[in-house]
This record gives sequence, structure tokens and C-alpha cells, in this order.
Amino acid sequence: MVKTRTSAASERKEPKRALRKAASRSAAPKIGKTIGNKTPSGSTAASRPPIHADILAYNAAQSADDTHICDVLAKTIHATLMKRIASGLEHKIWHRHPVWFIEGNPIVGYHKLKDCVRLLFWSGQSFDEPGLAPEGSFKAAEARYTSAKRISKKDLNRWLLKSISIQWDYKNIVKRKGKLERLK
Repeated sequence: MVKTRTSAASERKEPKRALRKAASRSAAPKIGKTIGNKTPSGSTAASRPPIHADILAYNAAQSADDTHICDVLAKTIHATLMKRIASGLEHKIWHRHPVWFIEGNPIVGYHKLKDCVRLLFWSGQSFDEPGLAPEGSFKAAEARYTSAKRISKKDLNRWLLKSISIQWDYKNIVKRKGKLERLK
């Protein structure tokens, strides 16, 4: 059978449709209630957007255990960064994985691997922190989780604070032909 351009394009859209369907099921509202944008006083803050629907859909599309890990990571990352960054914070699905950016520079994200969920800090090797292992040939570092119980919120919050204060310029790495420069 010869595939036409139209059928190939529609096949590429199928995974996105599956993610949207997963987000619209009963799991997404439950996650949204857990992850919403409540201030300490309990009111909804207009300046604090909730976690993006695509990220909730990504989480919901995982197995039950991995969904729980992803939800804990997303909630903690989002809440911590929203408290500390006044403007320039963005979060979205980037290269098929949830990622948070400061002024267009990726700082933290996570994704499902075969046997775990990997939390990645783009500038993590510069944190000099136990619990983070070097990843790749640049400055990234990772932590891997097989259970939500293994996530130390104390460590995660400390790493997130360091991700704000220690940043390498991944945003312009292509312009600089693979050379990283420290921003903060």
C-alpha cells in the first residue's frame, strides 16, 4: 500500500489526539483540581496560570504509577517556580516532553523512559548537588524515579531554586555553534 501525504499527516496527528482524549477523561479534571493555581489564601490568582493542559494530558497518558510521579513533579515544579519568578516563566510540551523555561531558556523538565521517569535540569551539573547525575556532554543533570515516594520534595525544591540562579544559555546554543555561555 502506498501512503499518500494526507494519510501520513493524519497518522502524525493521532498521538496528539490520544493525548487530548486522555486529558479530557475523568483523570484530567482530577489532576487539575490537585494542580490548580490556588494562592495561600485559597483564592484563584489571575497572575498564576494553571499547569498547561498539554502537560496534564502528557501525565494522564502514562501508566497509573508514572502518572502519579509526573503529577508530583509537575505540581512541585510549577508551584515553586511560580512563587519565585515574576515574569518570563513559560511551560509547555517541548520535543514531546513537559519543560519549564525562563525567558525562553529551558531549565527543568521530565519525561518517561522505559523503566522510570527522568527529571532533567539543563544546568544541573553546575548545581554541585548529591542526587543529580550528569547527563550528556553539556551541563545537564538528571534524577530518575520509579515511584512517587522516592521524590524528595526538599531536594527537588532546592534544585529548583538553584535552576533559577544557575543557568547556562541553551536558548542560543545553535547561534553559538554548540558553545554554552553562563547566564547566571
